[in-house]
Amino acid sequence: MKLARVALIAAAFVAAVAVCSSSATGDANGQERTALRIEIDGAIGPASAMQFEEALAVAAERSAEVIILQMDTPGGLVTSMREIIADILASPVPVIGYVAPAGGHAASAGTYILYATHVAAMAPGTNLGAATPIEMGGPMPSFPGDDKNNGPEAGKDPKNSPAGNAMIAKATNDAVALIRSLAELRGRNADWGEKAVREAASLSASAALQENVIDFVARDTTELLHLADGRTVEIAGRKKVLATKGLPVETLEPGWLIRLLAVITDPNIAVILMLIGVYGLVFEFTSPGAVAPGVIGTICLLLGLYALNLLPISYAGLALMLLGIIFLVVEVFNPTVVLGLGGVAAFLLGAAMLLRIEGPGFEMSWAVIGTAAILTLGLALLTGSYLWAARKNVPRVGAQAMQGLPAKVLDWEGSEGHVLARGERWRAKADEPIAVGDSVEVADIRGLVLTIRRRNARSDGARQ
Repeated sequence: MKLARVALIAAAFVAAVAVCSSSATGDANGQERTALRIEIDGAIGPASAMQFEEALAVAAERSAEVIILQMDTPGGLVTSMREIIADILASPVPVIGYVAPAGGHAASAGTYILYATHVAAMAPGTNLGAATPIEMGGPMPSFPGDDKNNGPEAGKDPKNSPAGNAMIAKATNDAVALIRSLAELRGRNADWGEKAVREAASLSASAALQENVIDFVARDTTELLHLADGRTVEIAGRKKVLATKGLPVETLEPGWLIRLLAVITDPNIAVILMLIGVYGLVFEFTSPGAVAPGVIGTICLLLGLYALNLLPISYAGLALMLLGIIFLVVEVFNPTVVLGLGGVAAFLLGAAMLLRIEGPGFEMSWAVIGTAAILTLGLALLTGSYLWAARKNVPRVGAQAMQGLPAKVLDWEGSEGHVLARGERWRAKADEPIAVGDSVEVADIRGLVLTIRRRNARSDGARQ
């Protein structure tokens, strides 16, 4: 009996040790506890938003303890930034924002995202801020006497503010409301956040810690997880204490689709793809059976249009660009110069209007657009010149093809006889004396009768 009790106590002790070790290294389902990390290196766009969304899904599926969002970004598109912020606020897994490596920054959109994370940290030698919204459609032109309406005080007095400054004021106030709400949600410095928006203020890592913009400064992910351990965060309306000390870190690499999306959502690449697509299809239609230009053109056109659909574009600008391309294509087949110049003008105007809001890393390059327009116009003019020359040199057929051909007199009597032309025996007549053996040529043909004449030195030289 005593032996049975001892065995029971020993079994209970072993079970308790197993449960403790399991809770120390795994979750309730027996899975190993881990920290997942994704890296955003570069401009924030549709690819970044998709990458973060997929990472959150993996973290939730694997019940990860935390997900580390490591950023080194100049900013990006407002739409993609808001998608990432919405995902962070709805995430069932705590998100640690980390600006790294040393020398990196979280400017513009990166600052808003860092404010939204449950825990915010920076590596030494990094900075954040400069979160002022970029003007929509570019800065408003200034005129003599209008300096007071375009200075720093513009937009404060609606009565004296031009429409462009009113739009900028609306975008700025909306950005201020967003960053203040995030700061109040996470208990961070809302006043400095507003200053970063209105005055484009920036802070170093140590200054951000002093200003209560971030929670701590960490040299690497090991120190990051050590300092985050024991902190209390709010997830889905409930409090959670982080247990991150010593967790293994697994980096989630973006898939091939996200890498492709990161390339094609550059507006310049998207426009180039669209041009390749249009001219590939044009070449296929003009040379049926080539196949390759049609296949490549269709793929490039669809990729370009898909990428532009993900960007905040103006459809009027896109329509102008397409209209310009159509004019240039028509110029190839019907050279008029007017259509070519109009096509280039429409293409350039469309490119200027294409993006409704530009962000860091998503600006239209005028070097690319100008080069594409010049090459397109040059191609149209070159092809048109070849077609125009071909029209002038249309090969003669029928009676026209016979004119000027040399002939050999077979027999002749009076003004009529027979000649050999193009290997055939023809009945011929002439308005001048002709004898057998004379050098003659066809002057005209009526029905099946040739009119011939003597060949002179000038005609022989022209024929050579």
